[in-house]
Amino acid sequence: MICTKDYVLCRSHFSVYLVTENTKKIQKPKPWKHSEPITSATLIQMRDEFWDTAPHYGGQKEIWDALHAAVDADLSLAQAIVDSAGIVVQAPDLTICYDERGAKYELPNYVLSEPTNLIRDS
Repeated sequence: MICTKDYVLCRSHFSVYLVTENTKKIQKPKPWKHSEPITSATLIQMRDEFWDTAPHYGGQKEIWDALHAAVDADLSLAQAIVDSAGIVVQAPDLTICYDERGAKYELPNYVLSEPTNLIRDS
């Protein structure tokens, strides 16, 4: 491992990757709009399908579980979950994260927050 003031160069068996030591603070996602208006029920279904299949995208199931818990928590608890799981946050809204081995985890906007054009179920 090579350390500088702001970065750590980590080497695993098969790859070398750069990790910042200055962990980014998690922030609320920016407002976003779905390509077409969707209902709350559709949004919930999309989220359930994502989390059910997320481990198949690569990475460790434990990290996916920690990210799922962080997404469902308030910001301070989410930060604690991410920090304790050793997750490196590249985008403060959690859209792009890495584990300590360098595996990338990408979270779509729809699991992070509601779109601005959400149709409320009545």
